[in-house]
Amino acid sequence: MTLDLSFLLAFFATLAGILYLAWGGTVKATNGADFVLSGRKASSLNVCGAITGTLVGGASTIGTAQLAFMYGLSAWWFTLGAGLACLFLGLFIAIPLRQSQAQTIPEFIARYHGERVRTAASLFTAAGMFIQIVAQLLACGAVLAVLFDLSIVTSAAISVLLVVFFTLGGGMKSAGLTGMIKMMLIYLTMVVAGLVALKLAGGWRGLTSGLHAWPWFSLFGYGVKEGVSDLLSMLVGVISTQTYLQAIFSAHNSRIARHGALLSAALIPPLGLFGILVGLFMRQTMPEIQSALALPTFIMRHLPSGFAGLAFATLLIAAVGTAAGLALGVATTLKVDLLRNWLPNISSELLIFRLITLAVLGAAFLLLLSNLGSAIMDWSFLSMGLRGATLCFPLLFAVFLPQVNWRQAGFVSIMLAPTAVVVLGFFPITGIPPLFFGLGLSLLVFVLTLLLSGVLR
Repeated sequence: MTLDLSFLLAFFATLAGILYLAWGGTVKATNGADFVLSGRKASSLNVCGAITGTLVGGASTIGTAQLAFMYGLSAWWFTLGAGLACLFLGLFIAIPLRQSQAQTIPEFIARYHGERVRTAASLFTAAGMFIQIVAQLLACGAVLAVLFDLSIVTSAAISVLLVVFFTLGGGMKSAGLTGMIKMMLIYLTMVVAGLVALKLAGGWRGLTSGLHAWPWFSLFGYGVKEGVSDLLSMLVGVISTQTYLQAIFSAHNSRIARHGALLSAALIPPLGLFGILVGLFMRQTMPEIQSALALPTFIMRHLPSGFAGLAFATLLIAAVGTAAGLALGVATTLKVDLLRNWLPNISSELLIFRLITLAVLGAAFLLLLSNLGSAIMDWSFLSMGLRGATLCFPLLFAVFLPQVNWRQAGFVSIMLAPTAVVVLGFFPITGIPPLFFGLGLSLLVFVLTLLLSGVLR
């Protein structure tokens, strides 16, 4: 790929500016509370930025355009599901979580299910987020490899360095600011790309003239079961991931936490529609290309070179920011839930958080090197299964039925459900996805507890 000077200047200037802000800029973390929870002083915009900065990544941009190229409007499920998940978070979960003064989800649920579940929940959820970091590093490496003709090992190493700079400076204190700026850049990129695609197609009439209503303009174009499954996966994933809920814990108060989540719910879904316009246009004009290249190819062919450089830097930062948020979530879970008895009340807490984060990223890179040929989505599905099966129902039952004694149910669910996900992930024996099998087991345990306790009689 030949890159001219305006492309390179825009690309590196955008990248350098975002990395400067991420490293701390004017909002450096000065202690562990700043690094992990922004000192619990985050505004609604900061909460929104931290959520969207991690939730809106390659899947919301490149992935949505790719699925639209393949299936049409049903590609909207990811961003639509993410928005609905944030809506649920804002309406029902944000206030009790923020009022709890907890730092992690395992810490919160341990108050209802007993301390013995905390370690197991932390291990499973940290493993789930860790696996997703590998998936994001694969995505970052792919972008760099295509742009600069690098080997996958070199591009992966650069990706890890970018994530290090993005994470270790300001932590959660800078995550809100960089998330907001990242969201603005993603909106700019996707709105411009989507509107240009619509114009080049000859407007809505031109876009629809060469494509049938089914499946291209149906939310269930690739199947009702698949669409519902994707929606449920997003709902489960958002409320079961430390990284997203860490933004809620960092809010100045519960009202701000709710507003930040609701603002995220309003901002995320429209992004998918602009990506769908690009995917459909590329399907009409270049059906022979690889589906994953729909958005990158459109940007290079149809947008000005300088803007294309900004857009590619934005897409790279989208994936890097997601990996950084996940790394911060893993480090927080490990420090607060697993290492709390070995590292109590130490004076160098900020350094410890940074060292744990660095170790997490180093381990992810080593795992990545041994699995360079693996599929990104395979890692993503295993990650979602571990997080969702471990935390979804224990969290929901603790929030909505806190008066019930869940100690035995919580322990059985958190030990059984994620273990089943891992087993089915490696040895599939049913036609049910591992995530939903694990969720079913978890729900069964809690429903049986309600029956035995007489609540449902």
